[in-house]
Amino acid sequence: MRILIQTVKYLLILLGAVAMAFPFYWMIITSFKPDTEALQVPPTLWPRQWTVDNYRQVFELVPMGRYLFNSAFIATAVTAGVLLSSALAAHAFVRMRFPGRGFFFAVLIATMMIPFEVLLIPDYLIIRNLGWYDTYWAMIIPWTASVFGIFLLRQAFLTLPEDLWEAVLLDGGGHLRYLFSVAIPLSVPALITVGIVSFLGSWNSLLWPLIVTNTPELRPVQVGLSSFQTEAGLRYNLSMAAATISIVPILVLYLIAQRYFVEGIARTGMKT
Repeated sequence: MRILIQTVKYLLILLGAVAMAFPFYWMIITSFKPDTEALQVPPTLWPRQWTVDNYRQVFELVPMGRYLFNSAFIATAVTAGVLLSSALAAHAFVRMRFPGRGFFFAVLIATMMIPFEVLLIPDYLIIRNLGWYDTYWAMIIPWTASVFGIFLLRQAFLTLPEDLWEAVLLDGGGHLRYLFSVAIPLSVPALITVGIVSFLGSWNSLLWPLIVTNTPELRPVQVGLSSFQTEAGLRYNLSMAAATISIVPILVLYLIAQRYFVEGIARTGMKT
């Protein structure tokens, strides 16, 4: 009976894995199909005629290189801002004593419950009033603070021994020395986790860049994918080729930092 239960469990896990992986398989396979086969009904699960010409056309028809550069630049800048602001804020909530610290942290966490759509119009109006519309600033500055990042790093900093903080004070150091010499070096997995989440979120952003930009040269790759939607319909093979190109950088990033990502989640705990 136990073997049967284990077999059913693993079969369900396998089915779930297949269901999760199939869209990526279909995207990659379609990117190697010619235009006629990509539109064929019923569809083919394996290309009858392989072609890499779709990838060449992607770079010829749209400034794909520029889109990738924009995404990389914006995501890197956002990630750097999130790491710095989250580390500073997390340290303040852990080591600084000020009235209402618990209340302010609770309010901060509560903001995670606010849907992005509720803030969309106010954020857009602020960007317009600042004169940042259709600039990199509009896609970077609003996202350089992350409640999730503050929460995760706070949990990581709480796990550090109190003796380390006292040792820095006895040595004549202060908050910044403790943060950059002790807390951050000992919380690298948590920092990498926050960095990965921030980078992926910025790289995959679509709605906000679509709203605050008008110049194609400023738009990131996710907005650039819409270039393959024409009046005649969607060019599936080219769209899938462009989508495949867009996921390669984040796939490589995740594979490189996967161990730190899992470790960062596991080590932060729920200490309060």
